[in-house]
Amino acid sequence: MTGSDGRALVFVGPMGSGKTSIGRRVARQLGLPFADTDKLIAAEHGPIPGIFAEHGEDRFRAIERDVVRAALASGGVVALGGGAVLDAGTRDDLGAHRVVLLTVDARTVSRRIRDGNRPLVAGANPVESWSRIAQERRPLYEEVADVVFDTSRGPLQGVVDAVVAWAIDKDKERP
Repeated sequence: MTGSDGRALVFVGPMGSGKTSIGRRVARQLGLPFADTDKLIAAEHGPIPGIFAEHGEDRFRAIERDVVRAALASGGVVALGGGAVLDAGTRDDLGAHRVVLLTVDARTVSRRIRDGNRPLVAGANPVESWSRIAQERRPLYEEVADVVFDTSRGPLQGVVDAVVAWAIDKDKERP
């Protein structure tokens, strides 16, 4: 079973792609613990928008790096924040884990990022900001990903089932 070898099943992708929702369901189906690094950061350091406002993005990324490293070491299923792949050390660390890239189109994500709790897309045109950020980060997501699933259409359960099947299949390939 995925995770029994200390390797995590990791979700990466742009904000609003469903990393937390899908990751939590995949973990439940695989009987593994689930960790969302953004939630871990907020629990320990306060709301992410406050960290950005008070300390800036560089400080947030340093905190994120430490939290990601600890979550990966714990195994199970881990959902990373959208910008975690910006850190070269995190990208290196992901090489030891199974990485799922979730993608989503701008039209679909516009409904998902309305909560106003995302400092990098705050402002007059959040979808335009999201599109620019997603495009800039896409090569990094693709660099670390073992498989890609799009969450733009259909029920999320379909993606959950596909990820679970992929993870189980990957486990069978191990010697």
